Amino acid sequence: MLAYIIRRLIYAIPILVGVNLLTFTLFFVVNSPDDMAASQLGDKYVTPEAIQAWKVKNGYDKPLFINSESEGLQSVTDTIFFNKSLRLFAFDFGRSESGRDITTDVSTRMWPSLAVALPSFVIGIWVNICVALMVVMFHATRLDRWAVFLFVSLMSISYLFYIIGGQYLVAKTWKLVPVSGFHSEGDVWRFLILPVLVGVIAGIGSGARWYRTLFLEEANQDYVRTARAKGASEMKILFGHILPNAMIPILTGVVVLIPSLFMGSLLIESFFGIPGLGSYMLDAIKSQDFAIVRSMVFIGSILYIFGLILTDISYTWADPRVRLN
Repeated sequence: MLAYIIRRLIYAIPILVGVNLLTFTLFFVVNSPDDMAASQLGDKYVTPEAIQAWKVKNGYDKPLFINSESEGLQSVTDTIFFNKSLRLFAFDFGRSESGRDITTDVSTRMWPSLAVALPSFVIGIWVNICVALMVVMFHATRLDRWAVFLFVSLMSISYLFYIIGGQYLVAKTWKLVPVSGFHSEGDVWRFLILPVLVGVIAGIGSGARWYRTLFLEEANQDYVRTARAKGASEMKILFGHILPNAMIPILTGVVVLIPSLFMGSLLIESFFGIPGLGSYMLDAIKSQDFAIVRSMVFIGSILYIFGLILTDISYTWADPRVRLN
């Protein structure tokens, strides 16, 4: 197992390097430092002198890859590629265009994102699987047909409807929880209930419908018919046969959601005033803070690769036919 994990980590290195190079190309070759300076300064202050001053202030006045004015190792280290790209591998994200330390911001904002995303993630998966199993139990009945109609209807509703409707009904009309805001001290749960509830309800349509498809595919297998012929109860068939054999595609789908646990949800955090990484990323895009966007893309790549490794490892637990070589 340890050798497998180390091998997978080694395989992840060229992927991270490729993502880093692609990000660098998009930010500094396709979109040059002069373009970034112009977008930051605005039309009113775009002069050659102002652009050069902005580049010097933010460290974009260096050559991209090779600094011919420096000697020795500095010819490589005193470049934009080394300072703005390679340092990300040491988790040195530098400073934003506004002068804030990005590493400090990320380490501070990740906890509010986790506080919202983790309960939504766990509760959402549990609810979706339970609802899907219940629908499969009554397959080809009127309940099944109405459930599919409800799932499709929930999928067709905009995410904003759940957010605004939840704020109006639960917070404004019933006054059970605050409309928005977040405080790390005191009754934090009062600010988390509504975002978590909205996240779970908004995901039931697509999640339960997808799990229902997986479970129905397993329910038509020969081993299920054999279990029924031997007199096994429907509950034992569902939880003892269908669910374990459907874990491989479930785990594969869950890995896509792992980066969102840390990165947060853009809409949820923005509308509920939660100072997490999702709102941090959205604010950076609005203000065209390229340093933050580059750092968040790199963090997202690491989290996604880490999730893939966890998924491969969990396959051996879910399916004994899978072996680590």
